Amino acid sequence: MGRRHQHEEHTNHEAWAIPYGDLVTLLLAFFVVMYAMSSVNEGKYRILSDSLVAAFRGSPRTLQPIQVGEKSVGSGADINMTIVQQAMLEGQPRSMLEPSPLQVSDVVSQGSRHASDNAYEAEHSSAAIAELESVAAEVEAAMSELIRDQMIVVRRHGVWVEVEIRTDILFPSGVARLSPDAQNILKQLALTLQPFPNAIRVEGHTDNRPIKSAAFTSNWELSAARAASVVHLFTDTGIDPHRLAIVGLGEYRPAYPNDTEQNRNLNRRVLLVILSGNGNPEGDYAGERGQPEIMPTSQPQPPAQPQPAVTTAQTTEPTPAITTAPLPPASGGR
Repeated sequence: MGRRHQHEEHTNHEAWAIPYGDLVTLLLAFFVVMYAMSSVNEGKYRILSDSLVAAFRGSPRTLQPIQVGEKSVGSGADINMTIVQQAMLEGQPRSMLEPSPLQVSDVVSQGSRHASDNAYEAEHSSAAIAELESVAAEVEAAMSELIRDQMIVVRRHGVWVEVEIRTDILFPSGVARLSPDAQNILKQLALTLQPFPNAIRVEGHTDNRPIKSAAFTSNWELSAARAASVVHLFTDTGIDPHRLAIVGLGEYRPAYPNDTEQNRNLNRRVLLVILSGNGNPEGDYAGERGQPEIMPTSQPQPPAQPQPAVTTAQTTEPTPAITTAPLPPASGGR
């Protein structure tokens, strides 16, 4: 018999295509997963996060959580919401879970609001209020005799303290120059306030009886001059002038009706408003004065029109050179 001829097996040179195809498939699946993770619905993610925090009775780590857009409405949208309350909101339309569009103006307004809120929280923190309580206690200890005689009154208002000084021990009637006895009292008070960083507004108050003299044309000038006299003595004693502000309120913040001589005497007073924190006595907007809220865009100027050669002079009334500083919120009893 003849020997059977064996055919040689041909080598497959295209075997690399199979692992290559598997690799391409894995890369495609990888990028699909990455794309799906990058397009997470932020509204649903926030709801899930808030629900988990509420379930574990957690609380935000920061005083002012940073959010993109407005808070979505839906189950779990409120961080303090309980699981039972969330269950009651199930079945709401899915459109309510979508995140709100974010505008550039919203970002600017939120940034300025967060900055002002942070400054407010810094000045009204528990440490600042505790330090303000220490100031009030020191003043009460230093002025105990006058407080007992009701010539000085210390009032606490939470985020500021009032120290009311009747003008009977400061100024004669219609005069803004401090008496010698008043200087000793105010120096002792200034030495008590000097170690603390709190801002101080010095307010002058009068009764409603009109005054018109060579020195003061109205009660505005008299009240401001009396406050200025106290501020000058404070600065001479060593208090930083940046901590002080003068407010002349005249007869327009009476503590009592000006119907009796005793009430008018009580309305003639100087009031020290000691603020919490170490900010400016006129408020947080001090650095923004003189700056426009929105920078104006330059507009093309119309061509100048020829003016007539004859002009008429106009007389203007002089404006009073009196300015008033802002008041603290609701200082009751003034």
